[in-house]
Amino acid sequence: MTKKTTKKAGTEAGSFTALQKAEQEGTLTMEDKLRLLFQLQATDSQIDKIHLLRGELPLEVQDLEDDIKGLGTRMENLQKEIRDIEKDIAFRRIDADNARNMVLKYEGQQANVKNSREFDSLSKEIENQKLDAELAEKYIREFSTLLKDRKEALEHAKEAYEERLKDLEVKKKELDSIISETAKEEEVLLRKVEQIQSQIDARVLSAYHKVRNNARNGLAVVTVKRDACGGCFNKIPPQRQLDIKMSKKIIVCEYCGRILVDPAFEE
Repeated sequence: MTKKTTKKAGTEAGSFTALQKAEQEGTLTMEDKLRLLFQLQATDSQIDKIHLLRGELPLEVQDLEDDIKGLGTRMENLQKEIRDIEKDIAFRRIDADNARNMVLKYEGQQANVKNSREFDSLSKEIENQKLDAELAEKYIREFSTLLKDRKEALEHAKEAYEERLKDLEVKKKELDSIISETAKEEEVLLRKVEQIQSQIDARVLSAYHKVRNNARNGLAVVTVKRDACGGCFNKIPPQRQLDIKMSKKIIVCEYCGRILVDPAFEE
């Protein structure tokens, strides 16, 4: 596991070393560039704190919106299914009524038959129609049970839908309140970020964002604290600390790939 981390950090170190060489011909000193990167990190961290203040609210709002959309689709499907079941029940009732009417018709004809063969034939038809009527009634009972189940499911879905709507309204108000309270501060910080980024080479900036996106706490630029990296807390050799203090080149942690700067930058 340590080997993989060291290899990744080495790759980041190589990219920053190459950028350092490309930047040496610019008007800003390397110390100025490192300070700019540290200021950018500090400003980004302040923005991160604002987003942290909002907590899980944005995700909760998104989840509620997804739930509401899913419940809306479920209600539509249940309503369609209920209409289809009601149609099936209506058709089966017609079949049962027709079969019973045919039974009455054949029983009436039996009273006027002239021989036993006609009587037996009508008896067979009566039996078949009674079976058809029973089968239709069976389907009606089954469909009625299914219809009841679907209607109950629709009511539960409606209740859940209404609850989600109320929850969404509350969560949105909370989120809007927090956003309105921090909007001005975030706007100032975002303008500051733009101002700092405009002074940093695009390739250095790209490398900074790459490290920042890979870091769990969003820290791409850290100081040395108690002889260790301020990001991963691994020990930094004394000679390397001296190079960091000189601020003559970009130095990254060999363990986590974060850019290391002089602790004096914090002052």
